[in-house]
Amino acid sequence: MSVEGHATVSSEVLARYAADAARETGGVRGLVASQLHRHRGVRIGSENGGVTVELHLDVDWGSAIPEVGREVQHRVLEYLERMAGARPAAVNVVIDAVGPPR
Repeated sequence: MSVEGHATVSSEVLARYAADAARETGGVRGLVASQLHRHRGVRIGSENGGVTVELHLDVDWGSAIPEVGREVQHRVLEYLERMAGARPAAVNVVIDAVGPPR
């Protein structure tokens, strides 16, 4: 993804930042890796010229899943904007697992 000037931030770096932001959200146990898509819980893509982020999460049992999802979206958007100067066109959250609270 290109940001101001001529700098480019790799999708690998954006994925790491998005994963960090998601892990810091209450109710998130971790990211769920998928062998099918060969990603480690975060996939960076492009759609209509913009960057998209897809996160696959494991959340705590009893968490309000819609609230956790919205908070992850908010944190990822804010974190990528602050750390990489990038604002994704979409941040999609997929809940793949629910486990006992830690």
